Order: sequence, then structure tokens, then C-alpha cells
Amino acid sequence: MPAHIKKQVIFIHGGETFNTHEEYIEYLKYSEYDPTKEPEKRWKDSFAKELGDDFEVFTPSMPSKYNAKYKEWEIWFQKLLPHVRNDIILVGHSLGGIFLVKYLAIHAFPVKIAATFLVAAPYDDKDSAYSLADFELPESLALFEKQAGKVFIYHSKDDTVVSFSDCKKYAAQLPRATVIDFEKRGHFMQESFLELVEDIKNLP
Repeated sequence: MPAHIKKQVIFIHGGETFNTHEEYIEYLKYSEYDPTKEPEKRWKDSFAKELGDDFEVFTPSMPSKYNAKYKEWEIWFQKLLPHVRNDIILVGHSLGGIFLVKYLAIHAFPVKIAATFLVAAPYDDKDSAYSLADFELPESLALFEKQAGKVFIYHSKDDTVVSFSDCKKYAAQLPRATVIDFEKRGHFMQESFLELVEDIKNLP
């Protein structure tokens, strides 16, 4: 009897970007460090456990998340591809979301994707104080839409990191996507994300 085949999930976390190295250095200079502050629990930490034993979850630590470069993330992401199977599920939070959109908009993915979940993903940096540097999207998202499977977009109206207007831009470009908006989730820096877990479990 064949072993039970788990559904695969790739989760790509967020990060910071800067247009120049000098801007990154300034960010480091003015960032504060509190040795007494305990690390805050985030939903990515409990994500695999909440999905359960039917899922195999990849959570790669992407390079230089405090000064992320798209090309470096692309190279590291491609290290996963020999290990993926058909009907994989992709999840990206914040910068991880726009990374997945850009990657799938310019590269053919080697296996069938069941669904792509974008959580508080930036679309561009026009309504933001933050730069997207080389994570900016290409003009066309046609290839992304063709191969991303069922697309879910999660965004909160009170997000102060990535404007809710970015959610509207994605919705306009991806009319078949399912948009789930929240009122008071901010940038989804929460301990658990049960709605996302349930939507993944309920995929056909």
C-alpha cells in the first residue's frame, strides 16, 4: 500500500528593501535594539502545526531579509524546485507575496500550482513610504494569472505597512482572484491565522 502523499506548501516570509546601500546603513543606525524584549510569536511559527500532518510545509529563510534583493531570493527559491510536486500551494506574506507574483509572472513553474495565497502583499510603492527596489512587478501579470492556480488575496483595511489600495490594484489586475478583506488585522503580525489555514485545508 503506497504511503500517504502529503500536500506541499511553500511559505515565503516578508522583508525590507532599500534602493541604495547607504539607505540600508541609515536604517541600521536608527533602528533600536532591546535585549530584554522577547521575540514576538507570529502565525508563521505555528503555521505548519496548525495545518497538520496532511501537509508538508517548506519555510525557507530567504537571504538578507533586512536588505532583500530580488535576484538573491530568486536564486534561493529555485533551490526548492527540485523537491516540489504537482498541486503545490504557495503562500507569501508582505514582500514574500510580491516576490511570488513577480517570480510567477516571469518564470514558468515546473509543476502545477493548486493555489497562491497573497497576504498583505505590496503591488507597487506609489502609496508607501517604503521602496520595493528590484521587487517591482513587470508590466504584465498574464503568466502569473495563467499558472498561479486559484488566487486568494488577504488584506486589512488598517494596514499601515502596505496600503489597502495595493489590494485593490491586485484585484483589478486579477479579476478571478478571491479577495478577503479585514477591518483590524494591520499587517497580520498575529500569533495565528486560522482563516488562512482553513482556506488551505478546504482546497479541493
